[in-house]
Amino acid sequence: MTITEKVAYLKGLAEGMALDTEKNEGKLISVIIDTLEDIALEIEELSESTIDIGDELDAISDDLADVEEVLFGDEEEDEYGEDDDAFYGMGEACCDCDCEDEYAYEVTCPSCGEDIIVEEADLENGDMNCPNCGEKLEFEFDEDDEAEDAPEDA
Repeated sequence: MTITEKVAYLKGLAEGMALDTEKNEGKLISVIIDTLEDIALEIEELSESTIDIGDELDAISDDLADVEEVLFGDEEEDEYGEDDDAFYGMGEACCDCDCEDEYAYEVTCPSCGEDIIVEEADLENGDMNCPNCGEKLEFEFDEDDEAEDAPEDA
C-alpha cells in the first residue's frame, strides 16, 4: 500500500466515522488528514521526478561513454598521444631481434589483422611483405619529417 493509498484510507475512515468538523477534535483530524494527503502527493511527485532524473542521467552516462570511446579509443596513450605499443625509440628493444639502435613501429596488417613490427629500414624502402600473410605493405615516408627531426648543422 502506497502512502497516498494509506492517506485515502484514513480519509475514508474519518468520513465513515462521521466526525463532527464543527468541534475542535474533528477540525484537527480533518486538517491533519488533508495535510497528510498533500504530503503524500508531493512525495509521489518527487519519486517520479527522481526516477526520470535517474533515467536521464543513465542516458547521459551512456552518451559520454560513446564520446570517450571515439576520443580516446580502447588503447591507452602516453603523454605524447602515442599508443603505448605503437612506437619504440632509440635504445629501446621492440622485440627479441636485437634492433635496439633503430626506430621500430608496431602496425596492424590490413589484410590479416595481425600486429607486426616495422623497422626504420622497411619504412625507408617504402614497402615490405607481411610476415604473417605475405601481403605487400606500402609505406609513405616523408623525408621532410625526418629533416625536421634532425639537428641543424651550424
